[in-house]
Amino acid sequence: MKPSANIRPSAQKFPLVDYCYHAPMLNASSARSVKRANSLRDISRDYFDAEANREFTIEAAVFGTLIVMAMVPIMSGMSAVVQLLRSLPLF
Repeated sequence: MKPSANIRPSAQKFPLVDYCYHAPMLNASSARSVKRANSLRDISRDYFDAEANREFTIEAAVFGTLIVMAMVPIMSGMSAVVQLLRSLPLF
């Protein structure tokens, strides 16, 4: 058996669309406009201007301290190697 189409002549139609519709123009106002919100770029720029310099200084000081602390055992090891080489007889 063939399927029958479900088409009814009395079916509800979509409303007609006015394709030439234009929204009304707003009148010019003398009031000040709302201040634009800061963008993410502006927020990050403000952060890096104010806080990043201070954090960089602190991190550079910590890094320098770690380097100095790492150099102490290295220099001590080099001193021990030099002392060992001096105590060995030269052939």
